[in-house]
Amino acid sequence: MINRDVIKAYALKNAVEHDGKALINSVISGLFNEGLKKEDIKKIIPKIQEIINEVNKLDSLIQKNEYEKLKKFVGQRKVREGLPELEKVGKKGVVMRFSPSPSGPLHIGHALTASPSFLYYKRYGGKFYVRIEDTNPENIYKPSYEMIEKESRWLFDDKTKFVIQSNRMNLYYKYIEKLLRKNAVYVCTCSQDKFKSYILNKKACPCRGLSIKDQMMRWKKMLDKKGYKEGEAVIRFKSGMYYKNPAFRDFPLARINTSKHPLQNNKYKVWPLMNLAVIVDDIEMKMTHIIRAKDHRDNAEKQKLVFRVLGKKYPVTYFLGRIHIKGMELSSSKMRGDIENGKYKGWDDPNLLTVQSLKKKGYKPIAIHKLAEQIGLNEVDKIIERKELFLLLDNFNKQKNL
Repeated sequence: MINRDVIKAYALKNAVEHDGKALINSVISGLFNEGLKKEDIKKIIPKIQEIINEVNKLDSLIQKNEYEKLKKFVGQRKVREGLPELEKVGKKGVVMRFSPSPSGPLHIGHALTASPSFLYYKRYGGKFYVRIEDTNPENIYKPSYEMIEKESRWLFDDKTKFVIQSNRMNLYYKYIEKLLRKNAVYVCTCSQDKFKSYILNKKACPCRGLSIKDQMMRWKKMLDKKGYKEGEAVIRFKSGMYYKNPAFRDFPLARINTSKHPLQNNKYKVWPLMNLAVIVDDIEMKMTHIIRAKDHRDNAEKQKLVFRVLGKKYPVTYFLGRIHIKGMELSSSKMRGDIENGKYKGWDDPNLLTVQSLKKKGYKPIAIHKLAEQIGLNEVDKIIERKELFLLLDNFNKQKNL
């Protein structure tokens, strides 16, 4: 176990570097250099917190003097600055994306997830897309289209290429037809309960075995305004019924949804599900690298199956852990309800962690990018206290622009 002097040395070092306030996550990161193992973190946290509390009560001058006495315990290993290098970067750089849903404006969670992709684009060159994923007509807050674009232009130096998925519907239809011709998907007209029984029994749906000609006829009936109704037909990928995870067994790629879309109204009847729209766009935009939340790991595996059928190479992918800001709401629908009920004055209310609010408080994009760099490409979930978050942002906000 790491001794007290080593922990105190790292706590003092961090306090000196951060206006007298040592942060537990930063101290733990430093202790990894001294051999701290992930499995021992829970055991040692109370001891670390106790020492940090002692250090943070000291006057800044005393902190500096104490650190001089103990700095010999701080390892001299060179600490990497910035994000690690990406794998398999070509001569033309990278093509990366950030894909928010238009359910509300951007918040700190969006910004921290998107920043690594933007920073890699700046490092290597290439293209960086902000791709608004709006193929679910029922989960859209129309003002967010304009807000997301405006906030992204501020956050990403106005160097992004904007794409709205609902403007690309005919492209998704072409891919469905391509997959139908390859006999890789089928139109399923089974009820949800009936198909669920097939999944549980690992039995193929009868719709699966129909000829390509019959599948094409069913597809046309899905598109026909007078054809299948909502809930009567879906496009399923022929993944098979042998997967251990039932969610992988002939998973859906498109369905009928007659809800009015904020941009497209009732122009389209069949809508791609997230996996299909993402697959098509990643292929068409020639995506090279993807950084996404780890709760999309299963989606990534499903997407790989379709890429393989289409003869395409799947992008290099990295996953990020969840970031929880203790005591702060990051749900767009919940924030919107609270604004409508008068709890908050608007999306830029100082008590919210929206990008609008952070910008109004005087934070610069550099502060958010630097915080994302410190978090790194890490799949471990993080819980950050509100006070700690703003201490970090305040420190980074003092630094010069990238």
